[in-house]
Amino acid sequence: MSESDEYLLAALRIAAGVDPIPERVRADARAAYALRLPGAILAGPIAFSRDTGIPAGTLHAADLRPGVPLGSGARSGANVPPDPPSATAPPPETCTPAGAGMADLTGMPGVTGPWAGMHEEPRLLRFGADGLTIDLEITIRDSYLDLAGHLHPTPARGTRVEIRTPHISKIRFPSETGQFATTGLPHGWLSLVCHRPGARPIATNWQCIRH
Repeated sequence: MSESDEYLLAALRIAAGVDPIPERVRADARAAYALRLPGAILAGPIAFSRDTGIPAGTLHAADLRPGVPLGSGARSGANVPPDPPSATAPPPETCTPAGAGMADLTGMPGVTGPWAGMHEEPRLLRFGADGLTIDLEITIRDSYLDLAGHLHPTPARGTRVEIRTPHISKIRFPSETGQFATTGLPHGWLSLVCHRPGARPIATNWQCIRH
């Protein structure tokens, strides 16, 4: 059998569905399907300007953790142990490296990036849709992410924020001033969904956050 014949038979096996789909591909497909949000409003990124940007350090996860009163002055988070990252979280290499292009994802709805952690300073991101603005401050640690956020205008009572990664999600209820925070998020893809009583949810674009 010639080499060209072997290639032809291999192509026919693939076309006929003889070769099984790798389990990793199946798992990724199931995870992606589970993250669909039919009916959600997509909040795209908003560029910061001198007039609209939030200064670094305005939002602090340590200040917003349960049991730490707002305005307590806790900034470093040294006395607030982080939630451990999930063992099932995707490894950082599954995310587009810093500075890499996103041509392979062009045209996929809700995907932008990369927002790679190239500096130790927190990343400040802003999204907006349907009259709601979402400000995020993300600090990249060695093995996890800290996230603090602010919704404005102040959300209605009962609003909840869902911080999503491909394998874990965390729910936070904003304070009366619209602030929320979490820690222990894995490096990689991340999106935030604001669930509002009596209104369609608002979901941010997926962002790639890593060193």
